[in-house]
Amino acid sequence: MTSQVSSPAEQADEAALGELREQRKPAGTKDVRRLDRVIIRFAGDSGDGMQLTGDRFTSETASFGNDLSTLPNFPAEIRAPAGTLPGVSSFQLHFADHDILTPGDAPNVLVAMNPAALKANLGDVPRGAEIIVNTDEFTKRAMQKVGYATSPLEDGSLDGYSVHPVPLTTLTVEALKTFDLSRKEAERSKNMFALGLLSWMYHRPTEGTEKFLAAKFAKKPEIAAANLAAFRAGWNFGETTEDFAVSYEVAPAAAAFPVGTYRNISGNLALSYGLIAASRQADLPLYLGSYPITPASDILHELSRHKNFGVRTFQAEDEIAGIGAALGAAFGGSLAVTTTSGPGVALKSETIGLAVSLELPLLVIDIQRGGPSTGLPTKTEQADLLQAMYGRNGEAPVPVVAPRTPADCFDAAIEAARIALTYRTPVFLLSDGYLANGSEPWRIPETDELPDLTVQFTQGPNHTLDDGTEVFWPYKRDPETLARPWAIPGTPGLEHRIGGIEKQDGTGNISYDPANHDFMVRTRQAKIDGIDVPDVEVDDPHEARTLVLGWGSTYGPITAAVRRLRTAGESIAQAHLRHLNPFPRNLGAVLRRYDRVVIPEMNLGQLATLIRAKYLVDAHSYNQVNGMPFKAEQLATALKEAIDG
Repeated sequence: MTSQVSSPAEQADEAALGELREQRKPAGTKDVRRLDRVIIRFAGDSGDGMQLTGDRFTSETASFGNDLSTLPNFPAEIRAPAGTLPGVSSFQLHFADHDILTPGDAPNVLVAMNPAALKANLGDVPRGAEIIVNTDEFTKRAMQKVGYATSPLEDGSLDGYSVHPVPLTTLTVEALKTFDLSRKEAERSKNMFALGLLSWMYHRPTEGTEKFLAAKFAKKPEIAAANLAAFRAGWNFGETTEDFAVSYEVAPAAAAFPVGTYRNISGNLALSYGLIAASRQADLPLYLGSYPITPASDILHELSRHKNFGVRTFQAEDEIAGIGAALGAAFGGSLAVTTTSGPGVALKSETIGLAVSLELPLLVIDIQRGGPSTGLPTKTEQADLLQAMYGRNGEAPVPVVAPRTPADCFDAAIEAARIALTYRTPVFLLSDGYLANGSEPWRIPETDELPDLTVQFTQGPNHTLDDGTEVFWPYKRDPETLARPWAIPGTPGLEHRIGGIEKQDGTGNISYDPANHDFMVRTRQAKIDGIDVPDVEVDDPHEARTLVLGWGSTYGPITAAVRRLRTAGESIAQAHLRHLNPFPRNLGAVLRRYDRVVIPEMNLGQLATLIRAKYLVDAHSYNQVNGMPFKAEQLATALKEAIDG
């Protein structure tokens, strides 16, 4: 869903119309309070449709023009045990009339569809917040299942909150009584009732959701009509009930965005679009060889829809076959990609090493998740950095890039493709579950803003022997990039041999010569070290003594924490890395300017280890590995301690 940011004059006209509408409100109309931001969390069983509900609310919020950030959180099981704490699925959305960076630390509104949802999320809800509870699900058995001896709706434990008891299930069934549905089928629409109620509370548009429901259930018109009726019933309930005397308005965040066309986008979708854009800018077919794995599978699903752009997708029988096919496609002249998560990277490591030896462009997309082994499939982590750096036998250096926000995954994909194509090397792109599933507004770029990635394939011989014979040497390098030529198999006169055994410099013939191996190892390392990456930018308005350095998805929480500290009068500098191998050339000089360097990571200190080893800087780690992103207040407290220390 897209929205166009209007001009200042248009915004003024819209504001005047809004004031006029307020003046014309009929007597008895409910009060409308204006807020600058709201954090809402929908929570229920994994079968209650909380992700769909959150996604629809998010889409309408994006079309309205608010800045937003989301945090889906769901179990790993396909159908987790109903009514249990491990089976709770939630979706948190933070939206505002100004620039925001995180899904928010704590919800202002919790929609709890059952006792498990209430108990699992109540610890995050601050006193005074609103809690909308589906009272129909608070049966004795359901409460005992999660350890409630008495009903929290009656024992006073929720006295500090603004509780709205709503029989969502009963109201939904009543709204659908004219439909030819069983009670169980009707109950499934209670999430749409809740969505309608929240849409009324926060003045969200409804047209997009109505069109979505019609399209989603086009082959089941009775189900489409039932969901639409439940959605409208929720809206009408908010409008008429006395329990909700106030609705809220959060104005569009027009000042936060440059003029342009925007849409809400998740990290995996942005990454998919970035890969397609890179293939078009390179004028190469895009080939994805992949095996499904959470949370990377959505990239395979999305790219499979775009055959019209020359995209070919192959769902392999396992991880090794997926990357093997991708590497073969690279040999054949495609922009080749393989997608996975941490456990899949381990299986792909031998073929990544082969790609290093063959010196072919290959994008290895790692959507990181909690480990080790299969670990926490649906939770986020940043713990694959050292695996990306060193997880291969022998000296096998690979460039590593990392996006910072969901929308930034688009640009990171293009940058990874640039490096792979220019330097003939596999490239790691390290996203994570938080970025992959989270979403934010994204300005759709114009095509002339995208870089030219055009590749020149070798067309003829590139070396002359002593006897004057012209031949093709597959490992004769570009003196600037140290990249070897890329010749399409079958090109007359350019027949050549590649494989995993060490090659002779230039000719590519098999070589066991110790001096040649030493030279080739050092040359491959020099090629990676020589990659042209931008200098790291430092945000330091007050010549601080403490620098907070981050990478990947910690950008949002770190930046939000830094803003809080500066608002409180503290002086702190911030820098964020996109390129993790090689590091920006000015990074060492930047680090030496500060007395203290703090590195927050969702691991046990992997970037800090690399920084200490390379720059001999006493970097301090601040680490979290609980499957969730940092909270801004939590980071602000830790950084304040570093400043004071």
